[in-house]
Amino acid sequence: MLGMDAFALPEDLEQFRKLVREICEDRLAPRAAEIDEQDEFPWDIHRLFVENELMGVGYPEEHGGAGGGSLTMAVMVEEIARVSASASLIPLVNRLGAIPVMLAGSDEQKTELFGGISRGEHQMSYGLTEPGAGSDAASLQTRYEATGGGFRINGTKRFITGAGASDRYTVFATKDPSLRSKGISAFVVHGDDPGFSVGKSEKKLGIRGSPTRELYLDNVEVPRDRLLGEGGQGFAYAMRTLDYSRPTIAAQALGIAQGAFDVAARYMTEREQFGQKIAEFQGLQFMLADMAMQIEAARLLTYRAASATDAKDPKMTYHAAVAKAHASDTAMSVTTDAVQILGGYGYMREYGVERMMRDAKITQIYEGTNQVQRIVIARQVLRGLAG
Repeated sequence: MLGMDAFALPEDLEQFRKLVREICEDRLAPRAAEIDEQDEFPWDIHRLFVENELMGVGYPEEHGGAGGGSLTMAVMVEEIARVSASASLIPLVNRLGAIPVMLAGSDEQKTELFGGISRGEHQMSYGLTEPGAGSDAASLQTRYEATGGGFRINGTKRFITGAGASDRYTVFATKDPSLRSKGISAFVVHGDDPGFSVGKSEKKLGIRGSPTRELYLDNVEVPRDRLLGEGGQGFAYAMRTLDYSRPTIAAQALGIAQGAFDVAARYMTEREQFGQKIAEFQGLQFMLADMAMQIEAARLLTYRAASATDAKDPKMTYHAAVAKAHASDTAMSVTTDAVQILGGYGYMREYGVERMMRDAKITQIYEGTNQVQRIVIARQVLRGLAG
């Protein structure tokens, strides 16, 4: 929850932010450009997060995690993304894959998965999107059927973040596509299950170093105890998961924007043109002021949404969508302006803001496009008016 005045974080959370920032500036910042250039999963950074107990953040201590809720997670992801959006996806995507387990999993499933993620023994991804089912998640075609000892799953998942690096997957499948949302169930699939494989690593505009692949499920047999919650409730779990994960995407976007802003502001105080620092030019001051206003608003909306999630606020869907849409639009706007402020230098990879601009774009797309967010927001407003 936010502090007493509703605008300040508790002191222990600010201390946690300071710790994460020190780790990122000392160990992650020197690797950020290289991770983007090489476009390979940074196992050393994953190990760094494990050793500093960051991979356990957001999971209950009774199930092997380090504790902390969505607000703690948001602060951590913001600080990591300020340096490297790709690296911020390591804890972010693991928790995304694990949220359905939090919502509907058994105690045994929670202990095995959350403890394993915290110790670095497991990584988890979220398998919902398909070639023909993106924003329209209820139209998925991956099928499951009951067997004597469990279930058999067949289908393809697309654009799965972390695929290949992860060894555990939350997979959504339907027993009959004609049932749409009512036929969907959720399962935990293991990377070494016979019939399971991943496709090539996609070449992407941004978040390079975070693998994105297809999942192929060819008669994959899973035991009954890997069904999450109740059969036929998978769509509800998927939608509730997005309520929990969108504030974290907002935090990622916020961190990207803050990182670009920091570079641009510092550059303005150092660069000279026409015999003076460019920070003296009113046109650029106005740009900087607009960037600062957008970031401050995004931060408050993000923390509000994360706090609403922790409190299980009935309006968490609304707050999550508002935060995700505003913060990601802010990230795109601020990073673009940062490149402009740096001019020709901003267009070069050496300064990092072009990487941040490329990374920012995906935050407007995944976890529900910003057009979908606006639909969600409008529906929530109109539903409230209707009582």
